[in-house]
Amino acid sequence: MLLFFFLICRSDVLYGIFYISLFLMAVYSLRPASGGVVRKSGLGSGLFNFGQSPVRLIEKDKIGVRFSDVAGCEEAKLEIIEFVNFLKNPAKYEALGAKIPRGAILKGPPGTGKTLLAKATAGEANVPFLSVSGSEFLEMFVGVGPKRVRDMFASARDKAPCILFIDEIDAIGGKRSGTSFGHQERENTLNQLLVEMDGFTTQENVVVLAATNRIDILDPALLRPGRFDRQIYVSLPDIKGRASIFKIHLKPIKLADDMQLVARKMATRTPGFSGADIASVCNEAALIAAREDAHSVNLIHFDKAIDRVIAGLEKKSQVLQPEEKKIVAYHEAGHAVVGWFLEHCNPLLKVSIIPRGKALGYAQYQPRDIYLLTKDQMLDEMCLALGGRASEEVFFGKVGSGAVDDLQRVTRSAYSQIVQLGFSSKVGLLSFDLPEQGDMVLTKPYSEHTAQIIDEEVRQLVESAYERTLTILREKRQLVEKVALRLLDKEQLQKEDLVEVLGPRPFVEKNTYEELVGPGPLDEDVSLPPGLKDWNKEPESKSEAS
Repeated sequence: MLLFFFLICRSDVLYGIFYISLFLMAVYSLRPASGGVVRKSGLGSGLFNFGQSPVRLIEKDKIGVRFSDVAGCEEAKLEIIEFVNFLKNPAKYEALGAKIPRGAILKGPPGTGKTLLAKATAGEANVPFLSVSGSEFLEMFVGVGPKRVRDMFASARDKAPCILFIDEIDAIGGKRSGTSFGHQERENTLNQLLVEMDGFTTQENVVVLAATNRIDILDPALLRPGRFDRQIYVSLPDIKGRASIFKIHLKPIKLADDMQLVARKMATRTPGFSGADIASVCNEAALIAAREDAHSVNLIHFDKAIDRVIAGLEKKSQVLQPEEKKIVAYHEAGHAVVGWFLEHCNPLLKVSIIPRGKALGYAQYQPRDIYLLTKDQMLDEMCLALGGRASEEVFFGKVGSGAVDDLQRVTRSAYSQIVQLGFSSKVGLLSFDLPEQGDMVLTKPYSEHTAQIIDEEVRQLVESAYERTLTILREKRQLVEKVALRLLDKEQLQKEDLVEVLGPRPFVEKNTYEELVGPGPLDEDVSLPPGLKDWNKEPESKSEAS
């Protein structure tokens, strides 16, 4: 009886705590909303306003970004300049019978400046900039997403002329399936977005820009003309673009050398880097200079910064056992020697056995801006990746776990050649999509028999590359040993050290900015077509014209 009475009292206490918690949550949610978020007038902020769109507004006089702050994407900038011209001079287009585009999607890899480009568009057009992330529309409550979409477009109409920017639109704009309730709520939000885009008229002077790095998963209805009329690709910058981006980020840095020299040298060292990566390199170089108590930032600091961004933080405190250090030295020497004597491998810049990030050693190369790969080029790169493991087998008769990243890279390359590029005579001229890392694969677009052929072809390709690598290392055994012993002595070798040990590389190399750019202008082409030469000038009023 006493136990029963105790349980009843305990449940009453728990219920009381539960209701008090609900009350406190309600009071907390009724607090005033923070600034910088557009809210419609109504019941106030907090609990009763959770469905309002969290659109962030930047007034036109507070947008500090201009097109001069954006570099490395001149083609995308040219297309986006047209949108500024639409907002400033709509009559020019209407007089010719042209319809002003309602929106554009900026697509491309992460870090290429899509958001920055959209903000610069608003800054140049001198109009308000409203931005929101696609993930902010989705909540656990039914109907919140569509309501936030309606409120977002209502806010844009109130602020017209303006630019509305939806970042990561793939969060709500993915292809519709209707397989689950969670997807159903997202699809309702997408449907409302489509309705609002259809309801826009060109006279409202609201341009909708969106950004995504997964254009392949967007719903086709979102991409049709009349909604997002244009798809603007913002690619990774080429060597000229990287030099231009470096010039922007080098302006606030106190340099020991000429800015033009630093920008061009670093542009040759950073193929494949995005604008965000380059900004990180410049900041890291300044931090390294400050750590060393230097009065200015020099090229050595930038080299260290590139190593930091590519390979991670240097771990001089991580002590390897002598036998482990010897294995790492021969592993990296194998990479260096194989790449040195294969024509299509990138020029070697540095090889080190100082641990960085998760790697116990690494070899750094100067990648080239190559847009077409041949079978021979890909085979040479596979041999280069297998050089470390092959060196361990040649010198120690056994292999360790340090080659796992190399093997993953080789496997991806082999499957790409067989499955996508049609480099196998047995599979034929067929091309299938390979799943992205992390994607769930439920079915394959080919038969089980074809899958067996693909696996066998991949295995034979990798084995062939490995045998070729072993042959090279056995022929160059003495050179590998010299490089490994010098690595054990100095821990890090520059290209000059390798030339001293291995002799000049038997292939023509392009190392300087001028050689890599080739004939023609050394800087980006920023010229404009005739119709856009006056895009940033305010139109004359009728009184001034008369």
